[in-house]
This record gives sequence, structure tokens and C-alpha cells, in this order.
Amino acid sequence: MDLTRRTLLAAPAALPLPTAARSRPRVRTGFDRLAADGYALLDGRRIGVVTNPTGVTADARHIVDVMHADDRVNLTAVFGPEHGFRGTAQAGGSEGRHTDPATGLPVHDTYLMSGRPLADVFTASGVDTVVFDIQDVGARFYTYIWTLHDCMEAARLAGKRFVVLDRPNPVTGRAAHGPVLHPEFASFVGRRPIAQAHGMTVAELARLFDGEFLDSAVELDTVEMSGWRRTDRFEACGLPWVPPSPNMPTPDTALVYAGTCLFEGTNLSEGRGTTRPFELLGAEGIDGRWAAAANALGLPGVRFREAYFAPAFSKFQGKAVGGVQLHVHDRDAFNPVRTGIALLVTASRVWSGFAWRPDRWIDRLTGSAWVRTAIDAGAGVEDVVAGWREELGVFRRTRREYLLYG
Repeated sequence: MDLTRRTLLAAPAALPLPTAARSRPRVRTGFDRLAADGYALLDGRRIGVVTNPTGVTADARHIVDVMHADDRVNLTAVFGPEHGFRGTAQAGGSEGRHTDPATGLPVHDTYLMSGRPLADVFTASGVDTVVFDIQDVGARFYTYIWTLHDCMEAARLAGKRFVVLDRPNPVTGRAAHGPVLHPEFASFVGRRPIAQAHGMTVAELARLFDGEFLDSAVELDTVEMSGWRRTDRFEACGLPWVPPSPNMPTPDTALVYAGTCLFEGTNLSEGRGTTRPFELLGAEGIDGRWAAAANALGLPGVRFREAYFAPAFSKFQGKAVGGVQLHVHDRDAFNPVRTGIALLVTASRVWSGFAWRPDRWIDRLTGSAWVRTAIDAGAGVEDVVAGWREELGVFRRTRREYLLYG
């Protein structure tokens, strides 16, 4: 379609840094570039910000605190997603409507809101421009990208301008992997047909949503990063890592999440309640046979250690369980989605207690019934992966049109 969105502050080509500058972050986020430009893009506007604890500057100050203290910005409202603006809520929770004690700004709860009700929140807040700045982790079922989608749609309905401040995809933007969501399985862990590991930044996703999925175009501006390359992992950017949610403590967690989050759809623990969520997986009654079966597949870039742990909360709270810990030794070779499928296949074969959650949450996570029914029928890893090859190819071709970085 003919898009009306713009890309602001287009990033110059990345150049090698001089020796004296190497202590500074190599990547400048959309916010840091917006601030360096004197907030010209927001001049004369009443601003509301959709953000959470990850909305920080290169020196780890929160952007709301920074903008609130700057006379050049008329910041009048904050909109909090899942886990809340300051990040105090666990999965499936938010902080509700309140006044931020640090700034005195009204904080509106957007979690699980969409369409006209969310548009009404934007209208009632009195803002004319909604700014989005949240760190994503690169997986379709991580809900912040659907907060982005829903806020864009609500801004369109409310006649508000929408600005996306870009941040790195922490697991690179090299390629998309995994199954593509089928529309009949849409939910808040997947609104639209994108791949399970999408390989895009939030600004690129905003362009994709605007160009492919919204009923009509929103007034969209994006502020690109400078210095980011599609091959960059988060640790190469020189930026502070702030956990985007309580169970995403490190970039290592993000690396495996697009595959091992699938265990939320089973009766196994996905490691919530441990210090290594999504890297530790297990259940009562599992022993070393699972790690042995997974290692026997020779999956690239990863090894599996027989592990025992007792989650402090969530599944198997306080109980000793057996399972595996993932150890990624070659990040370039590692494919999280294929690895997640391999772990599902092997767990179902070596542990007689394996079961899907009764609500078939696995179908929401994978985007269709294919993974569940194929594994139940005895399919191997390659057969399961082959089942989404064609739809992934279609998504990859569409995705290319919206990429901002070479």
C-alpha cells in the first residue's frame, strides 16, 4: 500500500569510533538522538509517553524523568503497559491508574486495552502526540509489540500523532525464524501474522503494522538509532540492560526466549521462580534422559546440562524438579525456535508425564495447531519445522520492505 508514515532523523552509516570515544555507547537510541536534536520533533505538542523501566537514556536515567525536567518538552501523561510503568507487576498484571510520585504525572493503565476504549484514554488524557519507547526482546509473544500495535490503532482512532523511538533488537535483526501466526489464533501474545522470532526493531514493526495491518494509516514518525547493525547483539551496543519484565533479567534470557517460552504451553516449568528463567526447564519426574536425548540431536550452538531446581514461585513452587539448562556456546549458530521445538519433541518422548496445558495455550504461542498436533502424531524436529517453511518465506519477503537498517 502507499504509506503516509515518515522516518525521522535517519541514521548515518556506522563508522569506526576513534579511540577516545570507545568508552561511549556505540549505539544511540531513538530517544538519545531525539534529545540531542533538542526535541524538535515534539515542539509545540502535548506529549504522552508509552513506556516502562526500559525507557532509559545511555546513562541509565529514565526518559520520563528527563523529559519532565526539560522545559522544551510539554510532557503531560504516561501510559503503562503490562508489568506497569515502573515495572512492579508480575506477568499478567499492571499498576493501574495512579499518579507517579517522582514526577506528579498521571499514569494511565493501558494493559489489555485496545480499540475505541484505548482511544478514549488517549483523548481523555489531553495529549495530541503519543510517544512509544519500550525495549523489545524479538519474540512474537512478548506483549510489548502488541501494546505498540494497539496504541497505534488507538492513536489512529483518536486522531493522535504517533512517534516511535527505536531501540535494538537484542538478539539481532539478521533474519526471521519460526511459524507465522494464523489469524484465527490471534490474541494478546500475537495479534497479527508475523514470525515467532521476527528479527525486527520496534520502529520497523511499527512501519510493518502501519503498512500491512491497520485499517488506515496512522500519522507515524519513527526516530532511528545510529550505529546499530543487524548483526549486533545487545552486549555490542554499549547500552544499559534494564529487564523489560521481571522474568527477563539478562540478554541471555532474551536469546533463548523465542524458543523456550513455548514451555508455558506445557505442564513443565519454564524456569519462572528461578534465577535463570527460560534457560532452566523441568518437572517432577524428569531425569537425565532428557538432557541426553536433546544433546544427541547435535543442535548447533547449544548444549544441555542435566539440571535440578526448585522454583520459588509459579509451576512446582517450592518443589524439586528435574530437567535441563541450556548453555549457548555459539550465538551465531544457535536457533532458538528450532531448539525450542527440539526440546518439546524430546520431552514428549522421554517423560511419560508430558502434557499440553488444557487451554491449548501452545496454539496461541506458536500461532496455529500445527506444532501441537505434529508432535502428538510423533513428528520429528525437521518435520515440525518444515510445516511452516512456506508461510515463513512469505513473511520474510514482506518484512524486507519495512527494514530500516542494512
